[in-house]
Amino acid sequence: MQMKDEQLELIREQLRTIKDRSAFYAKKFEGIDVADVASQADFEKLPFSEKDDLRAAYPLGLQAVPDAEIVRIHSSSGTTGTPVIIPYTAQDVTDWAVQFARCFEMAGVNVLDRVQITPGYGLWTAGIGFQAGCERLGAMAIPMGPGNTEKQLRMMEDLGSTVLCATSSYALLLAEEISSRGIRDRLKLRCGVIGSERWGEKMRMRIQNELGIEIYDIYGLTEIYGPGIGISCSEHHGMHIFEDFCYIEVVDPKTGENLPDGEVGELVITTLRKQGAPLIRYRTHDLTRILPGDCACSCGERHPRIDTLVGRTDDMFKVKGCNIFPAQVEEVISITDGTSSEYQVMIENISGTDVMTVLFETSLEGDARHAAEEQLAAIFKAKIGCTPDAKGVPIGELPRSEKKTRRIFDSRY
Repeated sequence: MQMKDEQLELIREQLRTIKDRSAFYAKKFEGIDVADVASQADFEKLPFSEKDDLRAAYPLGLQAVPDAEIVRIHSSSGTTGTPVIIPYTAQDVTDWAVQFARCFEMAGVNVLDRVQITPGYGLWTAGIGFQAGCERLGAMAIPMGPGNTEKQLRMMEDLGSTVLCATSSYALLLAEEISSRGIRDRLKLRCGVIGSERWGEKMRMRIQNELGIEIYDIYGLTEIYGPGIGISCSEHHGMHIFEDFCYIEVVDPKTGENLPDGEVGELVITTLRKQGAPLIRYRTHDLTRILPGDCACSCGERHPRIDTLVGRTDDMFKVKGCNIFPAQVEEVISITDGTSSEYQVMIENISGTDVMTVLFETSLEGDARHAAEEQLAAIFKAKIGCTPDAKGVPIGELPRSEKKTRRIFDSRY
């Protein structure tokens, strides 16, 4: 992707003082004269920032302004290892809300909408980000937070919620509950802003069809601001990333070399305006590609687009010599006749041999279910290179989640 002059100037302005303001970057850029960065080529020679670097800076080693300027902290939602703490200035909070309000506008949300917010609040960036963007836009925020499905549905009906904000897992749980209760006609939902985990097309279509809404896929990560740095548009072909706040690259995950637009690699993000914890060339581990072209989308937006996420570099698992990503499993599920969207992959080592079982939900029974199991195993072998034990289970048997759904279970380690 070609860096714009405005982006280069913002980066150079950040670099002029970054080593003085940030102990983290004073160490990261030791021996590098960042004042020499005068072009995109110079910028691409700078070292990457990694999540492990951020963990090593715990608790506030990333802070690049005096304590008096910090108004809030957030932390990544991961449950293992040292957490990543991100400090925000008042301007950071405002900039995040500006971006999130843009996301709502791109999803067609307006001041008359009633926005039901189900992601979690607290150290996690989700709930409060959705609320700030909603309030900046001027729509009515209904800050439910996660869980208590009974109350969620009551508020949805009684308050006439028109927009649902949720993880894909919880959106599916709500959709199934609404369908089982037969209350869809009593609701006023018309669109969903869904994020925080990657999800397959089959799951997307189930949620859309069962709720009768149009879904927009929102993108973000705590390290950069939180959800809201980009979103899909009415064309639903990739997600626009707001180029006046973030500069994006896609690199080869192994070599770190920049890839041409259109090639799949690891997304790298540089913050252009962030004050509390600016990040230079941060490796997100998200696998995607920059959609080629002059960034002109038929929706009218000029912000560049990344494609739907393939997965994460750290999501890959290996069975019998095959490197497998969850997105590949979802593709197999999507083209197998009679399957629903939900699945689990169980990997065990039995007597020295790796055994992989793919559980999938289906409404089929008897011989028809057996045929679906055989078809899934055959497609898996053809597309991925190894043959799993495929087992169909009734719809609703696999667990649902109010947050993110875990789908890969590897007991070998």
